[in-house]
Amino acid sequence: MAHFELSAGKTSLAVAHRTVEEIWFVVAGRGELWRKDDAREEVVTLEPGVCVTLPRGTHFQFRASPTEGVAVIAATIPRWPGGGEAERVAGRW
Repeated sequence: MAHFELSAGKTSLAVAHRTVEEIWFVVAGRGELWRKDDAREEVVTLEPGVCVTLPRGTHFQFRASPTEGVAVIAATIPRWPGGGEAERVAGRW
């Protein structure tokens, strides 16, 4: 498990995980998550209490609202294997 935060107005790099899946639970703040797989593409509003999944190979990127950061607790399954797991991909933002 990990806890991470993104400051107000900031946007993450777009990535896809090579071998792991993740479950995110938003604990504070506001933002958006873009995710795309072979079958669909969507933008999810991130706010406290929202839970999202990121299956292996899903392209994703997230950003905090312009006025408020966003904080997430995430579980990785299986255990995070280390460097090279996250592969950069073309993002939405």
